Amino acid sequence: MPRALGELEDAVMTRVWQWNRPVTVREVLEDLQQERSIAYTTVMTVMDNLHQKGWVRREVDGRAYRYTAVSTRAAYSAALMNEAWSRSDNPAAALVAFFGMMSAEQREALQDAVRIVAPALPGAPEAEPGDKTEPEGKAASGGEPGTEGDFPAGEAPPDSGR
Repeated sequence: MPRALGELEDAVMTRVWQWNRPVTVREVLEDLQQERSIAYTTVMTVMDNLHQKGWVRREVDGRAYRYTAVSTRAAYSAALMNEAWSRSDNPAAALVAFFGMMSAEQREALQDAVRIVAPALPGAPEAEPGDKTEPEGKAASGGEPGTEGDFPAGEAPPDSGR
C-alpha cells in the first residue's frame, strides 16, 4: 500500500502529474524555485526517492534521467483513502463519518462512482436495457482517472514498502 507523500515529494509529483510527460530534475527544480529556494541536489534526491518508492519510472536521456509518473493522482488519492479506511477498527462508522464530511458535489461524485462500479459487483442485478448505469459523457471502463487504466497491463500500484 502506498504511503502518503511528504510535502516536497507531493510538490514534485504534482508537477509530474500536471505536465503528464517525462521530466528532468532541472525542469522540476526551475519550477519549484518560483515558489521557494531549493537546491538541485535536494530535488534530485526527492526524485530518486520517488523512483525507489515506485511512484515514478526513469529513463536515461543523455547525462540525465527523465521521470514519468507510474499512476495518476486519482489513483494515489484512492490508495490513501483505502489505507486510512483499512486502519479503522470500525470501517462502517469511518465511512459514515467520511460521507458526513462530504460536500454536495462530493456526494454527487460518489453517487456517480457507485453507478459506474455497481454493475461489476458480485451479486449485482443485471442491467435492463435503457438503465442508466453511468453518468452522462463518461465511459465506464478506462476513460476516467483513477480507474484500472491507471497502471500498465500486468502492473500493480506502486508499493512504497521498498
